Amino acid sequence: MKKYVFILYLCLSGNLSFSQQTIGLFLNDSLAFNGYTLFAPASSTTTYLVDNCGNVINTWESPFRPGEVAYLLENGNLLRACRLGSSHFFGGGIGGRLEMYNWEGELVWGYDYRSDAYHQHHDLEYLPSGNILLTAWEYRTEEEAIQAGRNPSKVSDALWPTQVIELQPIGTNEANIVWEWHLWDHLIQDFDPSKNNYGTVADHPELVDINSGQTSSMDWAHVNSVDYNPALDQIIITSRYFSEFWIIDHSTTSEEAAGHTGGNSGRGGDILYRWGNPYIYRRGTPADQSLFGPHDVHWIPEGLPDAGKIMIFNNGQGRPTGAYSSVDIITPPMDANGNYMINNGTAYGPNAPDWSYTADPPNSFFSGFISGAQRLPNGNTLICEGARGHFFEVDTEGNKHWEYISPVAFGGPLAQGEPIGGQNTVFRAYRYATNYPAFDDRELTPGTPVELNPIASDCQIYETIISTENPENQSAISSYPNPVSTYMNVHNRETSDTQITIFDLAGKALYTQQYDDASFEIDMQFLQSGIYFIHFYNENNLRTSVVKVVKM
Repeated sequence: MKKYVFILYLCLSGNLSFSQQTIGLFLNDSLAFNGYTLFAPASSTTTYLVDNCGNVINTWESPFRPGEVAYLLENGNLLRACRLGSSHFFGGGIGGRLEMYNWEGELVWGYDYRSDAYHQHHDLEYLPSGNILLTAWEYRTEEEAIQAGRNPSKVSDALWPTQVIELQPIGTNEANIVWEWHLWDHLIQDFDPSKNNYGTVADHPELVDINSGQTSSMDWAHVNSVDYNPALDQIIITSRYFSEFWIIDHSTTSEEAAGHTGGNSGRGGDILYRWGNPYIYRRGTPADQSLFGPHDVHWIPEGLPDAGKIMIFNNGQGRPTGAYSSVDIITPPMDANGNYMINNGTAYGPNAPDWSYTADPPNSFFSGFISGAQRLPNGNTLICEGARGHFFEVDTEGNKHWEYISPVAFGGPLAQGEPIGGQNTVFRAYRYATNYPAFDDRELTPGTPVELNPIASDCQIYETIISTENPENQSAISSYPNPVSTYMNVHNRETSDTQITIFDLAGKALYTQQYDDASFEIDMQFLQSGIYFIHFYNENNLRTSVVKVVKM
């Protein structure tokens, strides 16, 4: 017999005293996705893992501030980028070092990726192989930039094009470079026919115009995120200054990635798909721009609602309709062979996102830099409004169910009521489910809140233990929609004789009904908004499945 343990937190936020509250937990209702939230404050060398009530579950100490991202891996290790200085590189998102700590906080691997010729920045991506993707600047002189076709008036001393590097960690402080891609190999320009990369920009959306994007910065593209899709064997990166994201082929060799043929796509390291600002590649007008200084592009992972679609934090800086942020989800147009579709002379679709979150009023949610978002298993979205260190969870209708403001500034955690002064920025935050493998056999006793002098609250922990004799049979039951507001449709593929019982969070049975058809409807209208568990029993009164339901 197998057991599944769900730890459920419910914060009775209506009983919180909000007197002078400036930081910490503001909201945690029954529709929030329960788990543990990881964040690495930009001003601190400490990375925090907190529960849904804002209590500390674990911390990790490093000698370095983040540069910028931190992830909790399935084995319980923390992977983070670290901020190191440079005589050649500077600016937002600078990193330079990768570190991995075990759950107990011991450094198990560390590696510097920096020199006068290159420097890691912003993001990392842990691959199924155990290798690590990173984004880095590479140094190109003013002379090299001009020879590549850069307008001399747009060069200031040097140019820092992006590279994507795949590292294989070795031992405790070494790594091998096993794959690499360089933006420098995929350029085009129509400024000077006597220089390299000359051509018609609009005819080559697979290449990047060296004279577009941010024209006054050495960090010309400002790539700030990297993600990997194992099913497609593709990589996606965000360019803040182009207001686009780009997809490239990872199935290539490094040699193929430097050219225009090879790999699953047959196109080498050229851009397979791009979206956000078609004016950049002369296939649209400024009015066609959809992204504005974006961050954190990624595929929604398998097993989650909207899996395979692309989510991005659209910062909104320079948005013609006003300075406000949004979280957007799009579906790239693909043919039956998995190729991204584009017609001659037109831009890549779609014309608009499938789903977008904006606040009401829109300008009440705005982070002009950093930030990110994460789709959760219950269909909600966790948003990190990074400029304010503000994390909140919304459902698909935009209703807020969890809210937290990072209490960490320069010098460490603040006391409740202290002014923040814009010092609590956070690059991203991630929520991990209570059954995430990293937590297996770990001590997860909640500590105190991160902030000093926390406000007393009624935030409570409810523990529900669910057992099932045959958990593998849960796949026999299919049910939708979830969340549900009126009726839940159910199909039992094994029997036409099914009994159900609905339980609340405290384990109290609320409703029992017998159904004599394989397909039936459960009336959920009598239930208040919240989380419930529907237990399914066969004709022998043996429980065969349990479904967690969110009632809207």
